Amino acid sequence: MAQSEIRYLTPPSVDTKKKKYCRFKKSGIKYIDYKDAEWLKRFLNEQGKILPRRITGTSLKYQRRVAQAVKRARHLALLPYVTDLLK
Repeated sequence: MAQSEIRYLTPPSVDTKKKKYCRFKKSGIKYIDYKDAEWLKRFLNEQGKILPRRITGTSLKYQRRVAQAVKRARHLALLPYVTDLLK
């Protein structure tokens, strides 16, 4: 009997999850500036929605502050409420 060999085009990837961390705690940031729109875009997806904590790794305390800063920037027309291809 012929033995069947399994060959992969690319080596199988082993999912090693990186530990999520809060970039605010790591950097020592205490105030999130709502006037810095380019920096706040990191926390938005392509449609302009705020990314959740489970994706960004931000702690609850700072996620609330980011959400408040994004909402203030939207109110002052620094960030759009809805868009196509923000990034």
